[in-house]
Amino acid sequence: MRWQNAVIARIEQRSPRVKSFFFRLPEPFAFRPGQHVLVRLTAPDGYRAQRSYSIASAPGQGRELELAIERLDDGEVSPFMHDAAQVSDEIELGGPIGGHFNWAPEDGGPVLLIGGGSGVVPFMSMLRHRAAVGSRVPVTLVFSAPRREDLLFFDELSKLAAVGNGFNLRVTLTRETAVQPFRAGRIDAAFIADAVAATTTPVRQVLICGSNPFVEAVAEGAIAAGIDAALIKTERYGV
Repeated sequence: MRWQNAVIARIEQRSPRVKSFFFRLPEPFAFRPGQHVLVRLTAPDGYRAQRSYSIASAPGQGRELELAIERLDDGEVSPFMHDAAQVSDEIELGGPIGGHFNWAPEDGGPVLLIGGGSGVVPFMSMLRHRAAVGSRVPVTLVFSAPRREDLLFFDELSKLAAVGNGFNLRVTLTRETAVQPFRAGRIDAAFIADAVAATTTPVRQVLICGSNPFVEAVAEGAIAAGIDAALIKTERYGV
């Protein structure tokens, strides 16, 4: 594991419970979209806590790395990052790690990405990379969040979808029912089947990321929608 002390260059509030931390790296490293880094904190008494966070940045961004961190009240790392960490602080980062939940345009498509809440973060790395290299590989993102205010990166995603280069965005809200133009309700087999039917050729890969209950339910829905289980990759957080 490669560790380095990165400096927080800036912090942006993404939603009521998610902040993006932009780190300036002493030594940039290569990674694939979908990989993680470890954030490690060391207390004055020597106690260490660490947590894995998906990289939101696209590869090739030089010395800056973005991590979007959701505040979990019972967590050991996220409360410190939200409540105490400030610009210019040094934070220990390790990585990159994770070789399973990755996708880049050279892997081909069509690809179906399904994210719940902060589960959209690794998909941002994939979609930003896709845009950076000018790819037209067909990609659909099905994104679920409780409320409009919880839709991380929504403005950026909307702009990417408006380009008309094969990226399609479908959004559903689970706790608001009258917010236009969003669909209301959870991601179910019918919603997934509709997204799949909109692709011109059969989906070659399905990536699902979110909480454990979300991933379980959506994976079952994808299979019920006729997707071969062998095409599905999942990643879970908060477990």
